[in-house]
Amino acid sequence: MTAKKCNFADMEKIIEYSKVEILRNEHVALRDVDFSVSPGEFVYLLGRVGSGKTSLMKTLYAEVPVESGDARIFDYDLRTISRADIPFLRRRIGIVFQDFQLLSDRTAFANLDFVLEATGWTDRHAREERIDAVLRQVGMATKAYKMPHQLSGGEQQRIVIARALLNSPGLILADEPTGNLDPETGDHIMAHLHEISARDGVAVVVATHNHGFVRRFPGRVLRCERKMLME
Repeated sequence: MTAKKCNFADMEKIIEYSKVEILRNEHVALRDVDFSVSPGEFVYLLGRVGSGKTSLMKTLYAEVPVESGDARIFDYDLRTISRADIPFLRRRIGIVFQDFQLLSDRTAFANLDFVLEATGWTDRHAREERIDAVLRQVGMATKAYKMPHQLSGGEQQRIVIARALLNSPGLILADEPTGNLDPETGDHIMAHLHEISARDGVAVVVATHNHGFVRRFPGRVLRCERKMLME
């Protein structure tokens, strides 16, 4: 298996939500959610802790169910998606976590190789080529054989971005990607995500409470307030 270069620009919308309600622990997290995202868009999801940002992000990769309304991502209906189809959906999405979620017992290279094997890449040479490509893309080609604890927070987050890029996603979701980083390193990470969106036509949705990023790295802004999503 090799990474397919998809022409995302041919898609009108990657995400389309209409009148969506999201519950967490039987309580309404967000209601009447209406929004769409097009290929190549850079979108901020702003809001305080507990405002529903993460719940909304998790519906996008079918971690949290959509209770009502219409919710589509790529060609999947999130109201009716089968459990068998969820892994295929997630292969089209790159996810960047705040807490990295790297496997501590293996190198950066082995972390990425684990993901490729798990998503159906059976050819070792093809895996090695793809890993080398994404590591170069994030400026980490010389750090491939370091263990996570040997990397700084910013370097670990670059490995996480490389992991998100492995399967050439049309959408990257970044949930507080700079939350564990110092301000300067956080700016570098945001600049890199912004560049990926502009250069490769990948839609990027960033959940954050840092309003300063919007000034430095312009994008469309959505706000989670009073259990609603507002533009």
